[in-house]
Amino acid sequence: MDSTRIDRWLWAVRLSKTRADAATACRGGHVRVNDKPAKASTPVRSGDTVRTRLYDIPRVVEVGRVIEKRVGAPEAVTCYVDHTPPPPPKGEIPPVPRRERGAGRPTKRDRRRIEAFERASLLHGVEHDLAVEPDAVEADLED
Repeated sequence: MDSTRIDRWLWAVRLSKTRADAATACRGGHVRVNDKPAKASTPVRSGDTVRTRLYDIPRVVEVGRVIEKRVGAPEAVTCYVDHTPPPPPKGEIPPVPRRERGAGRPTKRDRRRIEAFERASLLHGVEHDLAVEPDAVEADLED
């Protein structure tokens, strides 16, 4: 067999849980073959590069062997070469601030403090104490 459909191949090598999920990803523009957007019927051949984002996981794989029938996981990994870059270390991803359960919507004051914190943290990498009132900081600066 020389080539097969990309949705069938993604399902056969277990990058997609179902063939329908692979076809949906193709329709959504989340699959590229040789850096070109792929429809579900796009043929893939040995040596092609497939970039996909399935289940919020970006993958870059090179087709090693074309198969049409779903196979077991040990055999499936032999059908492609994974070139996916490693994810960033957990320490580099900043934790997302969470509100306490049941605290309701942020007030206008809370929203302004959150935005100031995010702006300062992203732009300057400065640690801020959210307990300090912005008005109190301005009053201290004026003294």
